Amino acid sequence: MRRIRLSGTGAAIEFLLREDLGPKGGRGMVVASANLVGNATPWLDHYPANVPTHLGYPARGAWCLLGRAAEESPQRVACRHLQASWTYAELWRRSQAAATRFTELGVRPGDRVALLLPNMPEYLAAMNGAWLAGATVVAASPLMVPSEVGRLLAATRARVLVTLDVLAGLVPEDESAPETVLAVSMRDRLGNLQRAGYALARLLKFRLGRPSGPTRWLDWDNGLTETTVDPPSGCESGRPALILPTGGTTGVPRSVVLTHGNLVANAWQVYHWSGRRTAEDTLLAVLPFFHSYGLTTCAMAGMAMQATLIMHHRFQVGTVLDLFERYRPTIFPAVPAMLVALNERLRDGRVDGVRSLESCISGGAGLPVDVAEEFSDHSGAVVVEGYGLSEAGPVTHAGPLDGTSRPGTIGLPLPDTLARVVAIDDRSQVLGPNEVGQLLVKGPQVMAGYLDAPRATEEVLADGWLATGDLASCDADGFFTIVDRLKDLVITSGFNVYPAEVEEVLRGFPAVADAAVVGVPDPVSGERVKAILSLSPGAKYVESELQSYLSTRLSRYKRPREIEVAEGDLPRNFLGKVLRRELRDGDA
Repeated sequence: MRRIRLSGTGAAIEFLLREDLGPKGGRGMVVASANLVGNATPWLDHYPANVPTHLGYPARGAWCLLGRAAEESPQRVACRHLQASWTYAELWRRSQAAATRFTELGVRPGDRVALLLPNMPEYLAAMNGAWLAGATVVAASPLMVPSEVGRLLAATRARVLVTLDVLAGLVPEDESAPETVLAVSMRDRLGNLQRAGYALARLLKFRLGRPSGPTRWLDWDNGLTETTVDPPSGCESGRPALILPTGGTTGVPRSVVLTHGNLVANAWQVYHWSGRRTAEDTLLAVLPFFHSYGLTTCAMAGMAMQATLIMHHRFQVGTVLDLFERYRPTIFPAVPAMLVALNERLRDGRVDGVRSLESCISGGAGLPVDVAEEFSDHSGAVVVEGYGLSEAGPVTHAGPLDGTSRPGTIGLPLPDTLARVVAIDDRSQVLGPNEVGQLLVKGPQVMAGYLDAPRATEEVLADGWLATGDLASCDADGFFTIVDRLKDLVITSGFNVYPAEVEEVLRGFPAVADAAVVGVPDPVSGERVKAILSLSPGAKYVESELQSYLSTRLSRYKRPREIEVAEGDLPRNFLGKVLRRELRDGDA
């Protein structure tokens, strides 16, 4: 075991390294062996040649990734947003200034600082500044309503809130109101016409809507002075770094606590999975930072790569294509809904801008094989599916980026990540190849637990193994496939019905644009299969023809006994995933 210390830019970075010969004979950097031996880890034999099986992780706070980038690539552009462009040196200086500002406002180590921001450079400055001040970041979503923001602030006891000025109406005015609000503006980086509209929105939503309660409102830029701060001493990797709300693996709203070690490990894993290229890539960052997927794959991994982040505060297909053409990104973390929208626009031949793309990892929902293949054809990029959940940092699996990925699978576990498929009713019973059961994962990116919910934590976390709540299978080579959500499994007359399987067949019917399958109570069979359909525009739908179609493609017990046609699209979250729970609740 060797200890290496790199210092500079006020950010000393330590690595704990142990040299180890991996199965390919190459040297890897290991912090702790995960006993990855034998048939329990067949995926190691299928790793790309440039991906080590074990890694060494920076033994510091999560701010160290930015500190490292500022030291090694100070003049490289770190992020672009609208008309703003910051180098890594500038982003580091602004983060240090933010840390000083937080400290002057009374933030102390262990306090919580909430961020209610879209993707913009200030998000990275505020986040790293809070960490440099010793605080824990609370990720709030601009998609929330005021009552949801209030509940999150109350649950986390956040003292300071950083928000966009035009989102001021989301800040609660009751007892959950924060002590201080720092208001960020993007007005100065807009064009003249947009700037006028923004000024009006700011006047209506901020100046006139400023709460009259005890909350102190300050402008983000006023009082920010460039100062050098010493990173917190003794910042153990086990200290909380991020609190973010999630539905939880059981579907109950909770707040996940990720440590500095969790965030650094997952960013480091993604960085190495992407080939360890440093200061070479341009990454299109339109996945929201307030979600763990966007935060890790775009912000944290981007800083680990020392990539240039091309940020935009919302996904608009025309704007995104403009960004492709202007900045020629090489990496694009995405969700399937984004690829579907881009495919539709790229069919008209506007593909030159996306030809710079080299890799695209899609997550957040299942990636249809035809969608991936079409986007790969348009862009020439390697398009793979990944998998994760907020409780695991979130990324645990990804398809290999060397051309050996297997369509329809979520790929292989990342370095130092263990995964197993176990019996639904007995987590101690590990299943064999291609058997379907619950997916468990274990690794340095797995959360510390749920905030103030020890029982809920115990339900999903035991001996370091996280129960994902997803049904999966693993083939003999270690490629995993997600079958469905465990809570979405329908058991009818003792038979297991996986909604995703039925939905895929339903989507093959000409009149059906999309489908969702749920189980509803039935006095005889326990549950019966119900399908909710979204029809293609102008399509002629005849239920008897659909039933005839299904009769040759699904076993009788899998066929929906109840079919409902939705008005418009199915309910979805911001990642485009269909919300089966809402459809189920409608039948409760």
